[in-house]
Amino acid sequence: MRMTAFMRKMQQVLCVLLPCALQLCCANTQQVVVCTGTQNGLSMTGNSEIQYNLMKERYNNCNIVMGNIEVNMMEHTRDFSFLQSIKEVTGYVLIAVNQFSRLPLDNLRLIRGTTLYDDRYALAVMINYQKYGQHGLQELGLTNLTEILEGGIKIIQNKYLSYAPQVNWLDIVKDTSAHILIEDNGPEKPCNEACQDVPCWGSGSNSCQTLTKTICAPQCNSRCFGRNPNECCHIECAGGCKGPLDTDCFACKNFNNSGSCVPQCPQTLIYNKHTFEMEHNPNAKYQYGSICVAHCPKHFVVDGSSCVSSCPADKTEVKKNGVKRCEPCKGLCPKVCKGSQAGQSVDANNIDSFINCTKIQGSLNFLVIGIMGDEYNQIPALNPEKLKVFNTVEEITGFLTIQSWPESLSDLSVFSNLRTIQGRTLYKGVSSKRGYALLIMRIKSLTSLGLRSLKRINDGNIYITRNENLCYSNTVNWTRIMNTSSHPKKATIKENRPQKECVKAGLVCDPLCSSDGCWGPGPDHCVSCKNSRGGTCVPDFMFVTGKTTQ
Repeated sequence: MRMTAFMRKMQQVLCVLLPCALQLCCANTQQVVVCTGTQNGLSMTGNSEIQYNLMKERYNNCNIVMGNIEVNMMEHTRDFSFLQSIKEVTGYVLIAVNQFSRLPLDNLRLIRGTTLYDDRYALAVMINYQKYGQHGLQELGLTNLTEILEGGIKIIQNKYLSYAPQVNWLDIVKDTSAHILIEDNGPEKPCNEACQDVPCWGSGSNSCQTLTKTICAPQCNSRCFGRNPNECCHIECAGGCKGPLDTDCFACKNFNNSGSCVPQCPQTLIYNKHTFEMEHNPNAKYQYGSICVAHCPKHFVVDGSSCVSSCPADKTEVKKNGVKRCEPCKGLCPKVCKGSQAGQSVDANNIDSFINCTKIQGSLNFLVIGIMGDEYNQIPALNPEKLKVFNTVEEITGFLTIQSWPESLSDLSVFSNLRTIQGRTLYKGVSSKRGYALLIMRIKSLTSLGLRSLKRINDGNIYITRNENLCYSNTVNWTRIMNTSSHPKKATIKENRPQKECVKAGLVCDPLCSSDGCWGPGPDHCVSCKNSRGGTCVPDFMFVTGKTTQ
């Protein structure tokens, strides 16, 4: 009965709309590849085939996962060898309702637990077996996991899992009071004789657990590489070590500075004891997760000595010498609001959180369950008037997708002040490997876009299709708006209202618009003007001097 209830819960949270995923940034930092994890819990985006492909693309060759690893509802035929490169996870690891026999996270050394599953567990392994069959999880494959810094462990109802419950988990968790729940798993099996009296992760001679805590001499403050008093790890090590130096650590408790574990990265300002002044440090580095880097990844902002995804409330983002930095606001700060979660739509329950926002930190999704309502989750249909809250939005750091829209609205003019879509995270369609910063599809009510202030899409492609009444969009010079300096971008505008019908209906650009096209009817919707005065498109004869400006 417990299995049935759990499976029912899983099915209730699945998204059955157009599957999507976030194509998040990957950073190659000093030959350490950092990728972004997920935060979906037990929900999934699309079917298992889509989910598997997204996971493979996300984690292939990744060393450090910023966030969580979540592997849910995967069949026994899946090949997860692409996970073998992962050495560290900053959040939690969730393995639930799968049928495969082993998850090869053999090189994972450290789970930091900065976020916890159910606010309690850094590692959760649950119900991994085939209900009507013989497939299921037999070995965890975490043969090198030696430390969990925060959070507990939950391993329950894994019918065939025999070895992991026997592991000495108290040697792994840093906090001895962390909650450890292990029950209803497979029968106990003996370890390989090579392990002697040490627990194991599996049946092989190379599956013996590496103990780095419970065997240490009393003189050791944390971890050790042997039982003797002179075999203690450096205080900055996490997960054990191969020697006593700060360069011998398996992982770093705080920060990794070019292979050395340090309490903090080299600061941007240092004290000159001769002049009694603070000076800029030529060897300064920035904190990026648990790594010290000379430059923040392009999708991050410098705040003091750290790389951050967004500026705090009392600061605003500015660009100086090609570097994006957080600086104190002059007067009132622009209001920054968090965007939609992965797979989540703007809806009647969350739309008030966007009141007075000037910048969306993240992305905005408009899906059927948000616009039309979700009866199961007791979310009413969205009042179209409420969409006016987006009139103040000038920037979206992620993407904008519109897959559903109120029938009473013929354009997207609620975003008439939107100037920039950064594309730091991109929407990824089912059948394409391209990431999209702007996607608008199958909106019958649209006759024009109305995005009259949109000047820049910094990264990602554009996909506007199957909007049967939409005109004007094919007139826009998208290359003027898209940033094509880093790598080629593509604007796919197709299967909207035929241009001939638009012309016949008079749905064409105003004569004052230039060849860059327009967002809708009238001169105030021109992408650019043939002639302008004070930012307004004007006829030639309005120039007193007889000269025109472009």
